[in-house]
Amino acid sequence: MLFAVSFYADEQMTRFGLDQWRRFLFDSFHWKVIADTLLLGLKAVAATVLLGFPLALVYRAASPRWQRVLLFVVIMPLLTSVVVRTFAWIVILGREGVVNQLVLGLGLAAEPLRLLQTELGLVISLTQIEMPLLLLPLLSVMSRIDPNLMDASASLGASPWRTLFRVILPLAAPGLAAGCLLVFASATTAFISQSVIGGGRLVYLPSMIWQQAMIAAHWPFAATAAIALLVSVSAVIAVIAYAGRVAGGRVHG
Repeated sequence: MLFAVSFYADEQMTRFGLDQWRRFLFDSFHWKVIADTLLLGLKAVAATVLLGFPLALVYRAASPRWQRVLLFVVIMPLLTSVVVRTFAWIVILGREGVVNQLVLGLGLAAEPLRLLQTELGLVISLTQIEMPLLLLPLLSVMSRIDPNLMDASASLGASPWRTLFRVILPLAAPGLAAGCLLVFASATTAFISQSVIGGGRLVYLPSMIWQQAMIAAHWPFAATAAIALLVSVSAVIAVIAYAGRVAGGRVHG
């Protein structure tokens, strides 16, 4: 239905044509919005991996009791509405928020940092919001890694860092790829977080679709932007999934 609606040439949807596609594809601003949307997803993936993978290593080395505690901590954010978590980040990142109070208290800055309505603040909030989507598949894969493999690597003279990059990371690659896929798909389409934290200064495809559909009531152009979002996000997801399959194939091959 979206594909069909995108070929209406006018807002009243009375005639067909390629007007909406020409309007979207031949405007550099729209390509910039697509690039910013995909880049936001990649930044969220990078941040969640940098924080999530060490946490997964801690989970793997912990006792069964502490593993249950860590798993509960990971799942707990999912029990809270994303709207509540997003508005909580407004309190944390605001001029009088926890982050700025800490920065000012430590003397790291002379005035409060501007974190709201910036991409940095949005990535910080998305990292916490999307973290469970990365950790759940990653923990599932890492918990099945045979500990004897690490012992064998150490007995052959490999350092802990070499064991990490040559043994643990390749074996965990399928779970890591699955988590990255989920985080990217969720972060690029996180309309609530993008609108509340990013505000009107940052324009991404989900907010553009909402504006065209609900404010301008231009359904053909909103459908065109929605298809562009679907295609662009699906293309990156396909690359991430392929990378995960290649990594898994090298390990099991």
